[in-house]
Amino acid sequence: MKEKPYSTFRYRNGDLYVEDVKLSALARRFGTPLYVYSGSKIRSQFEAFDRAFAAHPHTVCYAMKANGNLSVIRLLAQAGAGADIVSGGELFRALKAGVAPHRIVFSGVGKTNEEMISALKAGILMFNVESSEEMDALARAARRFGKPAPMSIRVNPNIVVDTHHHITTGKAENKFGVMIAHAEALYRRAAKNPWLRVTGIQAHIGSQLLDVRPYRETLEKLLHLVDRLERAGISLRVLDIGGGLGVSYANERSPRPARLAEQLLPLLRGRKLHLLFEPGRFLVAESGCLLTKVLYRKEPGHKNFVIVDAAMNDLARPALYDAHHPLWPLRRARVGTYVADVVGPICESGDFLAKARRVPRPRPGDVWAVMAAGAYGFSMSSQYNARPRAAEVLVLGRKAWVVRERETFRDLVRGEIIPEALR
Repeated sequence: MKEKPYSTFRYRNGDLYVEDVKLSALARRFGTPLYVYSGSKIRSQFEAFDRAFAAHPHTVCYAMKANGNLSVIRLLAQAGAGADIVSGGELFRALKAGVAPHRIVFSGVGKTNEEMISALKAGILMFNVESSEEMDALARAARRFGKPAPMSIRVNPNIVVDTHHHITTGKAENKFGVMIAHAEALYRRAAKNPWLRVTGIQAHIGSQLLDVRPYRETLEKLLHLVDRLERAGISLRVLDIGGGLGVSYANERSPRPARLAEQLLPLLRGRKLHLLFEPGRFLVAESGCLLTKVLYRKEPGHKNFVIVDAAMNDLARPALYDAHHPLWPLRRARVGTYVADVVGPICESGDFLAKARRVPRPRPGDVWAVMAAGAYGFSMSSQYNARPRAAEVLVLGRKAWVVRERETFRDLVRGEIIPEALR
């Protein structure tokens, strides 16, 4: 049975709760803006993915870019997740949170020599190589380290998907991966290099995908290549189909992992390939909300503005992608509604959380929850306009913990030095 979006967020007697904790109590206790995550929702999303593919050997590697909080990563690692990383910093976070190194895959087009050496020292599962020059650099790093590097090639299958153009990753025009027509030659070259251990194959076609059929098309293309490599004497043991499964932001019909399994598992029957997934958004987006307080209203006649204390530095997705995030009041009241732009304090016209949205007509001091903010929320936040970043809170049942403290003004200048000549 499919779980409803935001299933751990519910109104009780007019007050919005996350699990068994009243959100207004968190806002009073910790202030706003405030990120709040439902640990139970994260677990249930992971379990749905893991359960869907129980019939085939697999590993779910959480794409940490979605939300890199150590407690979120630890919760998923305890549930059995690995990690998909794209930087040395994410490797550091994954290991610190307790992710087993043999369940870590390293993606990204710009891995540095230092990052490669760190990952080799850690003993990760494999590097997803994205170019010929990167493969040569990985071989050199492995030679210096003194141990062959486990690798796959990220194949660009040139598949068109229905998503925002900034988050398509599997088309010929995108920077990611090796074109599938060129991949076999690269595998043959890798197989001859004593410092490379050919381990798998990988593809990732995009993010926020609501149709699972492109995954099947991708898998079919990858398996054709796997078979050609097998005939050439190159055997792969891991097939990484990437991530990208979408969630409900604006009442979209989000896909179930079981539906994805129906598309993929029949193609893998009888094959000894360990299946890898790299979901990020699917695991954490619907678990989180951003609490923001109404500061002022501007109602000049031609348009209404609701000015809140959260801004594009806290949640960049609306400004970047014109992304839709539902807005829920923490207290349901019998008030009228109107259409307004919900905007933040930053000095940019693009600083908004919602445009032309029908919302409850608020009073200053009201607090709203910006929903589906668990993915690409805090992880994309900044200190623009010298604004300290928000605190993060994790909820499990009736308990709530601060899992990242709110930044202070001192944090804004940490690491900065005025040279002696200016003193």
